[in-house]
Amino acid sequence: MPDQTAEYDDGRVVCTDRELVIRHYYFPSGAKHVPYSEIREVRRVNLSLLGRWRIHGSNDFVHWYSFDPRRPRKRSGLVIYAGRPMRPLITPDDPDRVAVVLAGHGVAVSRTPEPGIY
Repeated sequence: MPDQTAEYDDGRVVCTDRELVIRHYYFPSGAKHVPYSEIREVRRVNLSLLGRWRIHGSNDFVHWYSFDPRRPRKRSGLVIYAGRPMRPLITPDDPDRVAVVLAGHGVAVSRTPEPGIY
């Protein structure tokens, strides 16, 4: 990533000029790189109590929670739809800023109507 500029970086989620980087996606510390061109949609979601306490892994074999030990203090997240069966669910420190950056790269960002199911 040395030739890319970070538009957002909180240590776990990085938005560069080309891609979304989810650090600590793979155990124990591997990053997932998702080019903006592969992202079909991003949905803002409210986290349920179970979702907030999911530090890493999956509850339902559909959503994959990247490692975030600060997630229990967070109320919302972003689900990344990139055409794969497993959908990453990230909880950036500033989800509003990440949504703006993604939208600026042509990614559709919406709010899911189902509160607290994640």
